[in-house]
Amino acid sequence: MGVKAKKAMKKSLKKAKAAVSVPSKKTEGDFLPLEGGPARKLPEHKLLENTASVLYVGRIPHGFYEKEMEGFFGQFGTIRRLRIARNKKTGKSKHFGFIQFESPEVAKIVAETMHNYLLQEHVLQVHLIPPEDVHPKLWRGFNYRFKPLDSSKIERMRLGKERTLEEQQKLVEKIMKRNEKRRKRIEAAGIDYECPEIVGTVQPGPKKIKFED
Repeated sequence: MGVKAKKAMKKSLKKAKAAVSVPSKKTEGDFLPLEGGPARKLPEHKLLENTASVLYVGRIPHGFYEKEMEGFFGQFGTIRRLRIARNKKTGKSKHFGFIQFESPEVAKIVAETMHNYLLQEHVLQVHLIPPEDVHPKLWRGFNYRFKPLDSSKIERMRLGKERTLEEQQKLVEKIMKRNEKRRKRIEAAGIDYECPEIVGTVQPGPKKIKFED
């Protein structure tokens, strides 16, 4: 091998070593050097603060209502608002509700502690609700104490309302049909019983006569 060839080989080796030891500007930010060199700084991810303070409580047992829930869950911390889902007509509990605590940390502890907790033969389901998933109308009327409707009063008003002649006739026809079915069932059972007769016609009232002056 000649002298010129040796010099050319040495130059090519130096260039190769320089290319390996000094990373290019394009690859400096994408790869970390194996030996020495400036390391790329990874972005710092800040942990999101827990702001969820509303809890969903499911599978609430019968008899465990607002006062009982407030006394039970109030042991963990201050309760801001509490609501049980109820039927609008009967006022009966739908066995799920929502609780909002003053402190998000307390709400997190309650969710972790009371989830799958056995209470009166019911396994509670407790979950945190993210703030963005809380319905804006969730707490409408949260301090409203539901008063059950008086069903007997409603039934009296329904039966005692004023009816037209046609409505009264339809009502009597329904009663007669039910009475006929009842009579057939009694006869099929072999019971000797005479059902009272029901007047099936409605006589219109006297017409009012207007006298002219």
